[in-house]
Amino acid sequence: MLGHQSLTSHHFADGGDEVILRMSNHRRTVNRRAIAAIGVLVGGALAAGAAGILPGVALAHPPSAHKASVPKAGAQRATFAPYVDASLSPPFDLPSESKASRVKEYTLGFVNRGSGCVPQWSGTSSLDNPVAAKIGALRKAGGDVRVSFGGAAGAELATVCSNPTKLAAAYAKVVDRYKLTKLDFDIEGFALHMPDVTTRRSQALAKLQKDHPGLDITFTLPVLPNGLTPDGVKLLADAKGNGVRVSGVNIMAMDYGPSFKGDMGDLAIKAATATQGQLKSTLRLSDAAAWKALVVTPMIGVNDVQGETFTLQDARQLVTFAKSKHLRGLSMWSTTRDKQCPGGTKDQADPTCSGIVQKPLAFTKVFASYRG
Repeated sequence: MLGHQSLTSHHFADGGDEVILRMSNHRRTVNRRAIAAIGVLVGGALAAGAAGILPGVALAHPPSAHKASVPKAGAQRATFAPYVDASLSPPFDLPSESKASRVKEYTLGFVNRGSGCVPQWSGTSSLDNPVAAKIGALRKAGGDVRVSFGGAAGAELATVCSNPTKLAAAYAKVVDRYKLTKLDFDIEGFALHMPDVTTRRSQALAKLQKDHPGLDITFTLPVLPNGLTPDGVKLLADAKGNGVRVSGVNIMAMDYGPSFKGDMGDLAIKAATATQGQLKSTLRLSDAAAWKALVVTPMIGVNDVQGETFTLQDARQLVTFAKSKHLRGLSMWSTTRDKQCPGGTKDQADPTCSGIVQKPLAFTKVFASYRG
């Protein structure tokens, strides 16, 4: 179930206006995606005549000044980069878990607003995060991370920073702190339905990329089996229109709601296929390029919506599909959940286990077999 939400307005400390999204039930790790359905116009009708976007798909090269702290230039882009919930305790140990699973890249979530226009992990803890503290050790072992801003339960910085310059500075604090070359923006809920917030973010990201040459930016967006929402498409068009180099689009193949029934593997493939068509027309991409811009992220095991369970067979089905279309990549929510719960199955989503009968890292092994 979703936590009740309220949208309130306040004044910025710097004189601007602040919009705050509050959730009475702060279950970021378990109600991950159902919020995406709020305000969504269901259907495949999208602006086929929207301005064309030609997202760069090349891996960003790290600035030379950061050679000692960033991945080696020319490293192959990961085709499987699962999400890590950096708010959980005990903290996820990046280097040791990477060694055990052979996963080389993770997506760490989520950075949000703290006090005002200040970035914090989950909006509650400083950048001295125990998971992020081991990014350097992961890199020494040949791995890397993409840090994700936003998510379902937090207030993304663009909703609280009063102008693009201050917002870009807030993003830059995170980029510079961890010497990042890759960022993700998980935009959903009310943050996706605010045009002024969308434009502020786009302008800030364009400045951020100008100040950090080669910075790779992807967007993670809610999806239904009939594709991206109209607001999701508008976000991409706005980003490109403001000069953001968008490297990829990641769809959240999960929590579709009671209107959609059926096999979760089939629904994920339908969502990916519909989105590819939207990217092809909206971004003016070739058929192959639209597939290569697409990442699919299911919520493994029991989802937040009752009756939705993504099984290992669904995972195998999705990998087979990804291989046939040469997708940009696959991910999953989340790597911490890739194990059986104590006592076996569960009826509700859990932040620390899948809720189904499985062996440890079973989903990881299936998804890691995808090589592009």
